[in-house]
Amino acid sequence: MDEVDPARLRFNLNGITNDPADDSPLPTLPPYHFKKYPLSLEAYRPRFDYVLKNIQRGNSFLVNLSAPTPVETSLSLLDIYRHSRAPFRFWFRDKFVCFSPEAFVRIKNNRISSFPMKGTISAHIPDAGRIILADVKEAAEHATIVDLIRNDLSMVAEKVWVERYRYLDKVTTHERSLLQVSSEIAGLLPDNFAGAYGDLLVKLLPAGSISGAPKPSTLRIIQEAEGYDRGYYTGIMGSFDGEVFESAVMIRYLEQQNENLVFKSGGGITARSSAEGEYQELIDKVYLPFSDESTPALLRDDLRPSAEIQ
Repeated sequence: MDEVDPARLRFNLNGITNDPADDSPLPTLPPYHFKKYPLSLEAYRPRFDYVLKNIQRGNSFLVNLSAPTPVETSLSLLDIYRHSRAPFRFWFRDKFVCFSPEAFVRIKNNRISSFPMKGTISAHIPDAGRIILADVKEAAEHATIVDLIRNDLSMVAEKVWVERYRYLDKVTTHERSLLQVSSEIAGLLPDNFAGAYGDLLVKLLPAGSISGAPKPSTLRIIQEAEGYDRGYYTGIMGSFDGEVFESAVMIRYLEQQNENLVFKSGGGITARSSAEGEYQELIDKVYLPFSDESTPALLRDDLRPSAEIQ
C-alpha cells in the first residue's frame, strides 16, 4: 500500500487506508449543488419489460437492472470522496469515486463472510423498518440472493451458514436517510486454502447482489437489457493488510466521462416488481453520502428527465 500514490488513488476499505488526510480534521463542506437527470420512465419501461418477460419465461428468478444517470455538481470527485460517509470508499483521479455501503467478502484466519445487500426504503417513512421487512416482494428478492450467496460460498468453503438474516443498516445521504437490508453468510475455508485470494474471487464473481440468479442466463439478460457498459461499476475493490482480506461491491458509483459526470445505479427485479417502483429505486440510489443534517445542497431537489438518454 505504501507504493500507491494518494495523489492518484485513495481508498479507505473499512479502516484499511492509504489516505493521509484520514488523520486530519475534515474541513467544512461548503454549499454545493447536485442535480440529477435520470432517463424517463418511458425510456426505462422497455428495459424493465424485457427483464420481466425473461423472468416469466423462467430464464431468471432475479435480475439486477441498472442505468446511467447524468449528474451535475460543483464538487470534485475528491471532495465527494473526502466527505462521504460510507464504510468503503475509493477515489481514482479523473476517473471515478465510489462510496459503497456493501461488503463483498471478508476473510480472517480461515473464516469467510459475505454481506449481500438487497432492499432499500426511505428511513423517513413512518415505521419504515417494519414495512420493508414485511414486504413480500422484498423478502422473496432477499431470500433469492441469500440462497445464491450460500451456493457461491459452498464452492470455496467446507461449511456454510447464515450468521444474520435481513438486518437493517441506515445509510446517510445528502437528501435523506435510507434503510437497507443485508444478511451475513459465513463459511470455513479448507486448511489448504493458503491465501489463494485470486482463485477464490474468480469463483465468486460477479457478486450475486448486482447480477442475479441463476448467474449465467441472468448475465445474458442484463447485457441485452441495459445497453451500456457498466465499466468498473458493480465490480469489487479490496485490500489485504496481512491479516484481514477486506473487499466491497462497487456500487454508489460516480464516473467522470470527459467533461461529464455519470452516476450508475440499479435494483433487483423479480416477478413481483413494478416498473414504477424499480424506476424510483434507481433514482433514489443516485445520491451523495453526506449527512442529511449537514451543509444543505443547493438545488438538490432539481430532478428532471434527461433528453440525452431517452
